[in-house]
Order: sequence, then C-alpha cells, then structure tokens
Amino acid sequence: QVQLVESGGGLVQAGGSLRLSCAASGSTGSILAMGWYRQAPGQQRELVALITRGGSTNYADSAKGRFTISRDNAKNTVYLQMNSLKPEDIAVYYCYANGNYRAYWGQGTQVTVSS
Repeated sequence: QVQLVESGGGLVQAGGSLRLSCAASGSTGSILAMGWYRQAPGQQRELVALITRGGSTNYADSAKGRFTISRDNAKNTVYLQMNSLKPEDIAVYYCYANGNYRAYWGQGTQVTVSS
C-alpha cells in the first residue's frame, strides 16, 4: 500500500504561482510514475503532469510552459510548480502514483485563482 499526502494548495491571484507537494509513504519502493491530476467542478478528472522514476515527464497541453513537475526519489516526494495561474486552473488537484499494477490517489488539495 502507498499513502499520498498533498500540500500547498490555496488562493492566488491570476498570474501568480503556487507549488504543490505530495509525499508518499508505505510501499514506496513499488512506485513507478507519480504525478498530478485535477478536477474542476462539473468536469472529469484530467491529467496535469506525470513524471517517471527516471525523470521522464508528460504534460497536458494546458500545463505546458507554465507548470513544472519534479520528483525527489530520496524523499518520495513529487512537486508541481505552477506559474502564470489562470482562473481556468481552478480545481481540486490530486496526487497520483502507480506501481505493482495499482493506482494510488491523495485526498486532493484545492487551488483557487482569483481574476
């Protein structure tokens, strides 16, 4: 089992920045990819960014050029630096990890952007 705990959400003005963190605990040796998804009100959950254990990354088009995902394997932590935030980025952001043919999710952290 893997447990994921997010932190770093909050309220920011449009154009501002936030940094999300997600710490994994438990069977962390089994984790392959980690990343972030988000779900806006009335919308389906969507991928924001993923990073493999080796550091390969994948971004949603909406995140490219503004968001940066990084990972500290020694700390079992993944980060999402979000710059130039827009009102359309408003959502609950969920940490994600996979390994041993299982997917794990954090509890979510709210990101709100005021215009």
